[in-house]
Amino acid sequence: MTAQAKTGRQSANGNSAGAPSKHTRPASNRSGENPHLINLALQGGGAHGAFSWGVIDRLLDEPDIGFEGISGTSAGAVNAVVLAHGLMQDGRRGGQAALEDFWRRSSLSGSVWSPPRPQDASPIPGLAMLSAAVYSIFDTLTRTFSPYEFNPFGINPLTDTLSECVDFEALKKHCSTKLFLSATNVHTGRVRVFESHEVDVDVVMASACLPFLFQAVEIDGEHYWDGGYVGNPALFPFFYKCESRDVMIVHINPMEREEVPKTAPDILNRINEISFNSSLINEMRAINFVTRLLEQDWLKDEYKNRLRHILVHSIRADDALKHLSVESKFNVNWSFLTDLRDRGRAAADAWLSANRGSLGKHSTVDLESQYLGLPGPRPLDGTKSPAGNSD
Repeated sequence: MTAQAKTGRQSANGNSAGAPSKHTRPASNRSGENPHLINLALQGGGAHGAFSWGVIDRLLDEPDIGFEGISGTSAGAVNAVVLAHGLMQDGRRGGQAALEDFWRRSSLSGSVWSPPRPQDASPIPGLAMLSAAVYSIFDTLTRTFSPYEFNPFGINPLTDTLSECVDFEALKKHCSTKLFLSATNVHTGRVRVFESHEVDVDVVMASACLPFLFQAVEIDGEHYWDGGYVGNPALFPFFYKCESRDVMIVHINPMEREEVPKTAPDILNRINEISFNSSLINEMRAINFVTRLLEQDWLKDEYKNRLRHILVHSIRADDALKHLSVESKFNVNWSFLTDLRDRGRAAADAWLSANRGSLGKHSTVDLESQYLGLPGPRPLDGTKSPAGNSD
């Protein structure tokens, strides 16, 4: 989410796809059932995070699917803490209610604070053109002046909204869901992953701190920007901290675009999309390498148990969001947010219909063709191939 505050702290750093897990499995979100636990990875993208809201909302309808760990960045971090809070309060129905409450409150507060959106339709003649002009001025100002100049008091309405929606003290003490929120250390340029016992409102603001809009968030003497630059989201905590091998990635930033951007905002947006996806692609490369080591018997028997065979799944918003402009990431109109939610629910429903039986068995994503640009596709049904994705 586009937001921020002031913060600082330190946590897990790592980047390997291998390492055994010795951690206990959390309870099944207070629902009484014994679901298959997966790890959820949530990207950032401002208001487009409402698409992820829809994906999560649909997954929560399934009593046989639960979440062991959630890794989130920016808007993904916001969705992660709100979801974890809701699950802690009242199970999966609590998770759904908490997410809807947060996004509704965001729409109300954002109607005051967010800049006008050029795509907003209006029955008043000329108002859409005026809105576009005002947004253009806002965009120019943020490229000319730093947030220390145009927002010296560090005002961010998201801080209050999150504080109203999430009991962070209770979350630290009682949350069974493993949270991993990424932020970028301004001084070192490295990813900092905050875990459940460290999460507070400043941590979430640090993960969502777009440097052109907000002052760096200070936590324990360190300063942080949006985590998307170095982990969008970070996957490696799952390999060390979680037992589940299933990783579900909810993509908001398009991996591919057919058209070459030609306007300044579109060019900058595409640069951000590429940079925000680069760390994820690097982690996919590591996962793919370890998968090949295991499947092609390149390791001696005594080393095989030291590596994890990760099963990767993804729900992508490329088709659902490709027609939207970069300005729409600021659009908090309730009808727009609920439309994105419904698109996310539909995408998750389609994934479940096609791939539900693959959980715990094999990947439903061809890493080499979809992330690494190598020829594909490969078999994804559990059969072995030169670079297969089987158990």
